[in-house]
Amino acid sequence: MGSYYIPSNKLKGEGRILYIFTTKSLIYTASGALIGLIFYAILNALGVGTVGIIMMVILALLGYGIGTIKFPSAGNNKIAKNVGGDSIDEVIVNYIKFKKNKKIYTYSIPREEPDYNAVSSTLNAFKGNKENENNTKEEI
Repeated sequence: MGSYYIPSNKLKGEGRILYIFTTKSLIYTASGALIGLIFYAILNALGVGTVGIIMMVILALLGYGIGTIKFPSAGNNKIAKNVGGDSIDEVIVNYIKFKKNKKIYTYSIPREEPDYNAVSSTLNAFKGNKENENNTKEEI
């Protein structure tokens, strides 16, 4: 038997930073913290810096959750069927794209309301044709 190469798995999880952060979740966490930093600066100027720090941490956690958490695909509800397995940021982007599209999709065929005057004149004309047919039969 010949020798063969057994690959070592040294690069497993190379997309992760500090074990819990993927690149995408780190970007969302940083953007949430940046928005929280704006609130911190405003609240620190007003003299309530601790509330600003708490808001910054909450927004950073919210950003991490948006970048990481996925909708569960288990369940019998409509949401699980449509977005099960997708991450929250993908759902948000798809929702924005859907709302941006101004088209309205319908599954029914538009129906015109009948014009009763046209129907009665058509019936009268149809009755007139029958009378003419009877008259022509009698004449022959």
